[in-house]
Amino acid sequence: MSPSFLTVLSRLAVLIVVVQVIPSNYALPHQATKKSSLWTRRPGGFDLPITRHVVRERRKRGALSGSIGLGNNGDLLYTVPVELGNTVAAVNLDTGSSDLWVITDKCVAHTCRGANDQRYPSAGMKTVGADVKMLYGDSTTGTFASGVVAQDVAVIAGIAIDNQMFAAINDTSNTVVQFGTSGIFGLGFPSGSKVQEAVVTQQSGPIDQTDDFVRATYDQGPLLSRISMTGALQKPMFSITLQRDTIDISGQGVLSVGKLPDGVDESSLTWVPVRLYKPQDGGLSPPAFAPNEVYPFRWEIDIDAVFLDGQRIADSKIPAEGGVDSTRVTALIDTGNSLLRGPQDVVNNILSTVSSTYNPNAQTPVAEVPCAVPRTLAFQIGGKLFPVDPRDFLAPIDGSTSTTTCVADNLVSTDPPNVGATFRWSLGDPFMKSNLVAFHYGNLTNPSVDPPMIGFMSMVPSNAGDLLKQAVQDAQETGGFEKTLDLAPTQSAAAEGEVTVSQDFAVQTSAPSSTGNSVNTNANIPSSRGFSIFTSVPATSVLVGIVVCFVLL
Repeated sequence: MSPSFLTVLSRLAVLIVVVQVIPSNYALPHQATKKSSLWTRRPGGFDLPITRHVVRERRKRGALSGSIGLGNNGDLLYTVPVELGNTVAAVNLDTGSSDLWVITDKCVAHTCRGANDQRYPSAGMKTVGADVKMLYGDSTTGTFASGVVAQDVAVIAGIAIDNQMFAAINDTSNTVVQFGTSGIFGLGFPSGSKVQEAVVTQQSGPIDQTDDFVRATYDQGPLLSRISMTGALQKPMFSITLQRDTIDISGQGVLSVGKLPDGVDESSLTWVPVRLYKPQDGGLSPPAFAPNEVYPFRWEIDIDAVFLDGQRIADSKIPAEGGVDSTRVTALIDTGNSLLRGPQDVVNNILSTVSSTYNPNAQTPVAEVPCAVPRTLAFQIGGKLFPVDPRDFLAPIDGSTSTTTCVADNLVSTDPPNVGATFRWSLGDPFMKSNLVAFHYGNLTNPSVDPPMIGFMSMVPSNAGDLLKQAVQDAQETGGFEKTLDLAPTQSAAAEGEVTVSQDFAVQTSAPSSTGNSVNTNANIPSSRGFSIFTSVPATSVLVGIVVCFVLL
């Protein structure tokens, strides 16, 4: 043989080894040309440019992340573009629920009547034979959304996954569709997913045993849960910052998937464990393959105390219902809630303190407050105080041009803890505008292996009180407070390239060696699972390749 032939043959042998090294179902992402996007003034606000850092070519697991800008309708609801097939819809970003749903062209009644949002086409829709109905809100603000479970390619922040289950809604009383959105994007845990429950029930019957339900998360679970389970993300997490569009326009709303925002280190956040729901609390029963597991149900954490202007507020005396622990004080971290909701007695105490006009016994109690007097409501989490910016504690009076008197209507009461909703507080957008919040899924099948956690970092500047006073002064000079509308960057999202993640590992279905859930509340989140490219290579293939190379070279 000639030396040139030996060289060619040796390279071929090396190529065989390399081909064996790469998992057969590990798909490289699509190649795409990134188009620039500019600020575009629209009637009533701006079309935010997409904010994305997507890995275009991943060579190993744990390399993928993405981020995208958020829309904001007067600080009432925040939206993010999600692509379903050829439809790009702005949907309400909701950490308080678990399901993705969009209205279809068949939704014409209730709040769909007159809605001008992007609708998912029913013609040619791929359904799976399951109906679904979702309920939202508390006892005084309850709404519904009902329809069928459909399936399509879904893309969020440039990260795509095939065969995503979602609810195609034909009827709803939810008002989000009347405020420039097509539905809701739930980022909660699989255990709270009505879509996954409907599909598993349709395929396997009533969920008396949860083995099928837990295993189904990998194929039929919520969008971000499935993406997290592929192992493709840098971290099995997402983070959120919200912008402020009233009183004093500021901040940047961004959803980051698989990472924290650029320039933020995880050690700068205070990390606390997510409350795990036992079956008697309304949580998921453990499957037979993991009988000692306790699963998360909501993005809910313990809070140590509540403070107003530096003074601790007395705890609620209202008992929990349904046998739920009355002594434990927890809070739901909920972007789908435009307010701060808490125990009625504590809320009345706070509003009576800040407002001389507040009468909790009135038919419609109103807490009028001076606009220029900063008030700081803070929640102690993991031993550290996380305040609500004074600019987010109050709001202008509806229908009034007054810049002197405002109203503290961002704080309202809610239901006592109950089965399935064990929290006393729901910390919504006013809290989220003031704090960067990171949500770590951990191991969704065996949470004791990698427990879910939430990280917090205060974004409230030290001169927040002065900024409120300046905003009030500016409003007095211009005849009213600032208010704007940010549209979700749907057009930019549609124009961007995407990276498709592949489901390239098996779901863990064996009980872990330890089921301890002890977590250092200030610890960093765990690193992503390590991955060696040789773990899936047959030993004989490697040995043959090495021998051939050695002989020929």
